[in-house]
Amino acid sequence: MQRENLLKSILGSAKPSPATAPPSAPPDQTLHDALAALHRVIAQINSIVLGKEQAVRLTMSCLLARGHLLVEDLPGVGKTTLAHALARSLGLSFQRIQFTSDLLPADILGASIFDRDTSSFRFHAGPIFSQVVLADEVNRATPKAQSALLEAMEERQVTLDGITRPLPAPFFVIATQNPSSQVGTFPLPESQLDRFLMRIHLGFPDARAERALLAGEDRRDMLARVSPQMDVNQIAHLQAAARAVHVSDALLDYAQALLAHTRSHPDLVHGLSPRCGVFLLHAARAWSFLHGRAFVAPDDVQCVLGPVIAHRLQPVHGTRTTSIDTLVQKIVAAVQIP
Repeated sequence: MQRENLLKSILGSAKPSPATAPPSAPPDQTLHDALAALHRVIAQINSIVLGKEQAVRLTMSCLLARGHLLVEDLPGVGKTTLAHALARSLGLSFQRIQFTSDLLPADILGASIFDRDTSSFRFHAGPIFSQVVLADEVNRATPKAQSALLEAMEERQVTLDGITRPLPAPFFVIATQNPSSQVGTFPLPESQLDRFLMRIHLGFPDARAERALLAGEDRRDMLARVSPQMDVNQIAHLQAAARAVHVSDALLDYAQALLAHTRSHPDLVHGLSPRCGVFLLHAARAWSFLHGRAFVAPDDVQCVLGPVIAHRLQPVHGTRTTSIDTLVQKIVAAVQIP
């Protein structure tokens, strides 16, 4: 099929069987150019954030699915560098908000300030009015400051003084979070965690990547030379194409079975919500599209399942499960693929 062959030629994937692949629309040059630009963006980010190809692809999938990303890890493993490299490679407006214990909602959203010359209040937009927003160390701010992100992330708008102001498109929040065991952190409430489509971990690089980092050029100098590889129209085109990836009835059965299993799992306080199921399918469509497929396969769901659901699971106190990741693996193993 023409569109599938286009995806295959750009991103390199195996061709699905005719029995499972739905009919596809013919490709156009716009999609071809956007896919080529996407490939360059991924390559450019990988040249800066070394040894994290899986994390970079999950980040791009999150963007294509129009979600937001939470990166949880120790300081110094490349969380901020990933956000900078992404924004620069996409050519989007970028703002970094350093979350601290004294941060106020107005420091994020902006405020209306009285102008003596006009005898009226004039709105001064905060850093949230950017296409890519880095909420750095988001769990070091108080819950009041964290809550300022809720409406922006969910509805892509900000309401202040009775006036609703839309945020730019695309709008992508990348929040970094330090482990809760570190001093000066506040746990993110469930309502805030649910606004993030995915949560990923970068972890320490392998020995080869770490050696390249130690012997190579300073990342800040490399970031200064990063050039945009994509424009806003191409991002919108890719997001629309990712949302159009086919999901079969059998795949929907599989997604429902995963949700239902969490709702009866003895090690969980509560199961996953229907909204989480919608997010899971959005992420699986984006992951499938990124890997050149015109339909979602069970493997695509399993690849994004951990990043989508792990931060939404609440284990029963005293459970024997060693980690959330282990719990996710048990859920995957327990649910049969249709």
